[in-house]
Amino acid sequence: MQITSSAISLTVDDVPASSKFLADHFGYAVRMSADGFASLGRDDGGVDLVFLRRGIEVLPPALRQVHTAGTIVAFVVDDLESEQTRLRAEGVEPTLPIREEPWGERLLLVTDPNGVVYELVEWADR
Repeated sequence: MQITSSAISLTVDDVPASSKFLADHFGYAVRMSADGFASLGRDDGGVDLVFLRRGIEVLPPALRQVHTAGTIVAFVVDDLESEQTRLRAEGVEPTLPIREEPWGERLLLVTDPNGVVYELVEWADR
């Protein structure tokens, strides 16, 4: 098997709100969109994200009313402090400000208008 790209699909109530958050704060661009659907990507080859409106018929019946929960979309960055400063300047307050885990991971969390959680992470110097 050869994988040529990757995407994560997230079911949300307001597709435009999550799409705008991802575009405004993480440099994603809408690649395709329709009523209740948006696919966003980056030119640097990061993972694509797809937002589907809860209830949309493209989903199997058992999943149509399920809202994305418990999923964290993680982005590895080079300068976590700068990212936190940038996000705050853009009006995004961290859900969890920068902290360092015992295993050397430094992270911060932000949450979009639909409750989708994004983790920015960098590995601490040892």
